[in-house]
Formats: sequence, structure tokens, C-alpha cells
Amino acid sequence: MGPLLSVEEALARVLEHARPGPSEEVPIGAAAGRRLAAPAPARTDLPPFPSSAMDGYAVRSADTPGVLPVAFRIAAGRTSPLALAPGSCAAISTGAVVPDGADAVVPLERVRIEGELVEIDEPVVPGAHIRVPGGDVRVGEPILGAGSLLGPAQIGALAAAGIASVSCHVRPRVAVVATGSELQQPGRPLELGQIYESNSWLLAAALAEAGAVVERLPVVSDEEDAHRAAIARGLDHDVLVTTGGVSVGPHDLVRAVERELGVEEVFWGVAVKPGKPLSFGVRGTTLVFGLPGNPVSALVGAVLFVRPALEAVQGAPAPSPRYEHGVLATALTPSVERDELVRARRVSRGDETVLEPISGQESHMIVRAAAADALVHVPRGDRELAVGARVRYIPLA
Repeated sequence: MGPLLSVEEALARVLEHARPGPSEEVPIGAAAGRRLAAPAPARTDLPPFPSSAMDGYAVRSADTPGVLPVAFRIAAGRTSPLALAPGSCAAISTGAVVPDGADAVVPLERVRIEGELVEIDEPVVPGAHIRVPGGDVRVGEPILGAGSLLGPAQIGALAAAGIASVSCHVRPRVAVVATGSELQQPGRPLELGQIYESNSWLLAAALAEAGAVVERLPVVSDEEDAHRAAIARGLDHDVLVTTGGVSVGPHDLVRAVERELGVEEVFWGVAVKPGKPLSFGVRGTTLVFGLPGNPVSALVGAVLFVRPALEAVQGAPAPSPRYEHGVLATALTPSVERDELVRARRVSRGDETVLEPISGQESHMIVRAAAADALVHVPRGDRELAVGARVRYIPLA
């Protein structure tokens, strides 16, 4: 293995090849979690008409203060055929159209009612409690820009602006292949020398969260023909992620078989712990990641490199691991040679997030990793990070 790339250098090389993919029209009811491929312009002014912000009485501000008769009533969804005459008022519901002639609304709690007369004690400012047309957005203005991630608030905004469908980047198709003759599917009895295969399940969950359409291919035994068939099938996808078989052992066949099948290797080896023997390559537009076989190493590789690549091909404007900040509950000693991702639990103390490293940091300890909800970034160096040191971390949940 030659000189190791830093995490930042490796991610930059990945993102050089991770270009936004094609787009498709998506109904807003199916667009949650997708990214816009083009701006979404409003189809109407919002509000589309002057409307009342309160239940109360529409008035002419010049008639206040005073005692005004109720000329008519206006419910939401209805319009009044009448203009408001001077010296009168109209009962109005929240969201209803303000009648011509009225220039303010007085809330119910600020009036006294005697039969069909309304007493208003204080002068009303013109425009009070009226939502002006286009106050939220004007027709043709962009609701959201290209690259925006659509969540509940964004979907609601699109619907309110009259948009029924949007142009989104196509969700990338990802094949996940776990390699190793020792792997057995969960639920089946183990024979001596076997372990349960967990990496493809872990990766499928992590990558589906990032918007991918994931296909878990069958486990591949340590034979060249089996590797060749599985990798060839995986290369028909937008992204191929293998786990295991990327180091230098006699059964590590992945990289050699990928070269035979036309994959151009961009790099192999990253200065990170766990996850050093990680490879990345391309064949045409297909991105090819080779993650280590230890489960936590595979998780780290997915979080640091594969997920940002998936964000990039879906049009994210600044794809990267989602770092947040907290403080250490215990001291940590950095590695001189590699950045480290330490599994930890988050605890809220006041306004601060405190990070408690869990016991058992070996890269095969996936069960202990299940207790963690953060990966603490420990930069390489020769200076201990003391209790209370401020650090970056990547949330896992």
C-alpha cells in the first residue's frame, strides 16, 4: 500500500467523479427525501387575495373608534358580492376574503358586541390583520432552488403554491455485495468457522437513508468466478459497493477482478481508523467503492465517502459528512498517522452535547457499536484531547 490519502483528499477525489444524474418529474406526494433538479416556481401569489389573519370584523380604519352595525358576514372560502359601506363593518373568519372598501380587521377579543352592533374603543391602523396578496411569495418566484432537499415543510410549501409535481434527480441505483466464504445469512445455523453476514444489511440501511435504491446481491464466496459474476452484475448499477476482499490477503480478490472488468482505480488506502484499506474507482459513470470487511470499518467508509457521493449524484450543493460539534466526556489519545472515528454516545447537558466514547472500539465489534449514536472525529496528531475538548462528530441516529 502506497502513501495514504487524508480523509479530505479521498473525499475530494470521490466527489470529482460524482456528478448529478438525470432528472424525472415526481408528484409531490412521492417527493419527500428527494432533491430538486430545477427551481420550483410558484403558480400563484400566496396569499392569492387579501385575506383576514384573524376571526373578527372587517372595517374602514377611518371609522374607528366607533360603534358600527354589522352589514354582512364572510366565511373562509366565500366572497362577498358587496363592498363595505362607510360607517359599517363585516364579520369575517380567518382566511376569508377581505371585502372591497375595508382596509383593516379588528380581532374579536378587541370589540364589544351588542346584538348587531360592534363597539371598537381604539383607532385601527390601516392594514391591521390583513394578509396582503403575494406577501409570502409572488407567482413565478422560486419556492425552492435546485438541489433543495424536500422534507415536510418543503412539500407543504410546494402544495400551498399550487405545485403538483417537481423535477427531481433520479434516485441512484446501488448494488451492495458482501464477499467471504465464511459468511452465513442471519437466521440459518452456523457451522464451525462461519459468522453471520451483517455488512450488506448495515450498508443497505445506511445508503437507503441517503436516498439510494439499494439491491443487496447474494453473498460471494472467495472464488474468482463468483466474484466476477457478482461484480459484473453490480456494475450495471449507478454505484457498486463491495465489502471485504480489498486488502492484500490471498483471498482478497475484489480489486483484481474489478480491474479485469474495466474499473479504473482512483485510489486505495485512506489515513483513517477504522477503514484504511478502502478503494474507490469508476467504470464509465458507475462509482465503485471497495469497503473493508470489518463491520465498523464498512460503516465508517459508508458515512465518510459513499453517502456524500450519493448526495452529490442527487444534486446536493455541498455534499459531505454531516459534522456537528460537542465536547468530550473522557480524554482521547490521537493516532500519529491516521484520523480516527471513535464511537460514542451523545448526552445533552444544558445547551451542550457531551460525547461519551463506548468501550470496545475494535473494528469488528458491531454489536457494541449499536450502543453508539455518534462517530467522534479525532484528528491525527501527538497531543491528547482532554476532557471537555471541543470536537466534531457525525450523528449516527
